[in-house]
Amino acid sequence: MKLELNGTNVIAESERKGRARALFWPWCGANVSLLALSYGAFFLAFGVSFNQVIAAAVLGTVLSFLLVGFSSLAGKKSNAPTMVISRAAFGVKGNVIPGLLSYLVFVGWETVLVSLATLATGTVFERVGSIDKDLAMVFGFIIAAGLTVAGGVLGHQVIMKLQKTLTLLTVAMTLIYIGLSIDQVNWSAVQDIPTGTFQAFIGATIFGITGIGLGWVNSAADYSRYLPRTVKGSSVVLWTVLGASIVPITLVIYGSLLAGSDETLFNAIASDPIGALTTLLPTWYLIPFALVAVLGLVGGAILDLYSSGLTLISIGIPVKRHIAASIDALIMLIGTIYIVWFASNFFIPFQGFLLTLGVPVAVWSAVFVTDVLIRKAPYIQEDLYRPDGAYGAWNKSSIFLLVFGSFIGWGFVSNSSASWLSWQGYFLGVIGGREGTWASANIGVILALAVGSIGYLLSSLKKVRRQES
Repeated sequence: MKLELNGTNVIAESERKGRARALFWPWCGANVSLLALSYGAFFLAFGVSFNQVIAAAVLGTVLSFLLVGFSSLAGKKSNAPTMVISRAAFGVKGNVIPGLLSYLVFVGWETVLVSLATLATGTVFERVGSIDKDLAMVFGFIIAAGLTVAGGVLGHQVIMKLQKTLTLLTVAMTLIYIGLSIDQVNWSAVQDIPTGTFQAFIGATIFGITGIGLGWVNSAADYSRYLPRTVKGSSVVLWTVLGASIVPITLVIYGSLLAGSDETLFNAIASDPIGALTTLLPTWYLIPFALVAVLGLVGGAILDLYSSGLTLISIGIPVKRHIAASIDALIMLIGTIYIVWFASNFFIPFQGFLLTLGVPVAVWSAVFVTDVLIRKAPYIQEDLYRPDGAYGAWNKSSIFLLVFGSFIGWGFVSNSSASWLSWQGYFLGVIGGREGTWASANIGVILALAVGSIGYLLSSLKKVRRQES
C-alpha cells in the first residue's frame, strides 16, 4: 500500500486521472452504514408517518448531497482540497475560521462512527454469550480504529480502492440482514402511525439534511481533485449524488419500517443505534452482522480522518499530511474511549452535536457552494496560497455572514440535548415559543443556508467578477 505524499498542494497534471464514475465508490462506501437503519427511528421521533419519512428522507438526503456534488465540482475545477478552495471565498487567512469549524466536524464524526462500531461489537458478542462484552468492545475498537487509521493515514489511492471493496461487501451483507428481518415488519402498525404536522415534517427533513449529507460538503473536493479538468462537471455532480444517496435513502426507509413495527426496538435504538438491531437476528448471523456493522461505519470514518488531516494542514499546522492524520487519529481514539466507556447515552449528545455544528456548517456550505457556482473562470491556483493574491488575506463580508448566519440559525433551533446547549432558540418566541408547533422544526438550519447563499451573492458577486477579469 502506497503512502500518499500530496497534501494541500494543487495536484500535478501528470497525477490527474480517472473518470467521474469512480466517485460513486467512496461516497457509497461512506454512507452504506447500518447507522442509516437507525435513522429510520430518528426520523419517526419527530412525530411523522411512514409516508412522511419517505418524503423527508428523499428530500433531505438529495438536497444535502447536491451541495456535496457541487463541492466535488470545485475539486475537479481547481485540483485542490476543499478547505484550500474555500480561501477564495473567505480569504487565505480568514479561511482559518471555517477551517477550524470543519476540523471539529470531521473529528466529531470520525469519533462517533468508531464509537458506534465499538458499541455494536460489544452488543453482538454479548448476545453470542461466549465473550465478555467489554472484551468484545475492545476487540471491535481495535478493528474499527485500525482500519480507519490505516486508510486515513495512507491516503487517497488506498481509500479509493478500499472503499470499493467495503461498499460491495457491506451492501451484500446488508441485503442479507434485510432478508432475515423483513418478517419482523408489522405493516398494520406502520400504517397506523398518524400523520405528523407540517412543522414535524420540516424538522425531519432538516434532520436528514444535517445528519446525512451536510457534514460532507467540506470534504467533497478532497476526492475529486485527482480528476482531469476535462471530465464533465455534470458527471461529477451526478455520480457523487447517486453514490452518496441511494443506500442511505433505502436504509432509512427500511429502518423506519422496523422501528415503526416495534416500540421496544424504537426506544432501544436511542442508546445503542446499531447494537439494538441485533435483536431481530438469528444467532448464527450475529458474527457476520458485527463485521458488516464495523465495515460500514469504517467507510465513513476513513473519509473523515483523511479530510481532517488535510484541514489541519490548511489552517496552518506545519506538518505532513500523514502526520496530521495521525494527530487526528489520536484525538479520535481518546474521544471514542469516552463515548463508549463513560457516556451514559448516545443519541442525545449526538443530536446536540449535529444541530449545534450544523448551523455554522450550513452557512459555510452555502457561501462555498455559491462561490463555486458563480465563478465562470478557473480558480487562480497560486493565489489560493498567497495572502497578497487576488483572493486577499481576509474576506470580511464572508466572515460576517458566517457569524451573522450562525447567530440567526441558532436562534431558531431548539436544542435540549444537554444543559450547555439550552442557550439556543432565543428567537423562537417570534414563531410561537419553545413549546410552539415550530419549536422542533429547527428551521434555523434553512435560514442559515439562506443567509449564506443570498448574502454571499449580494456581497461578493462583483468582487468575483473583478477577480476573474
